[in-house]
Amino acid sequence: MAQITKDTIIGDILDIAPETAPIFLSIGMHCLGCPSSRGETVEEACMVHGVDVDELLAKINASVGSAQ
Repeated sequence: MAQITKDTIIGDILDIAPETAPIFLSIGMHCLGCPSSRGETVEEACMVHGVDVDELLAKINASVGSAQ
């Protein structure tokens, strides 16, 4: 799987790696099925939730990498 970047759409991440859902929940993104949240990029979600994008990407990519 390609590395997830700040421009990756959250809905796409959840479709290919549903095991990442708890990571998004941990930053306060509780409506993962909502159209607006599924259409956001990782960077947009981080701005809304006050999270460092690089830290979140590291967690997501580690989770995706360990699931392979």
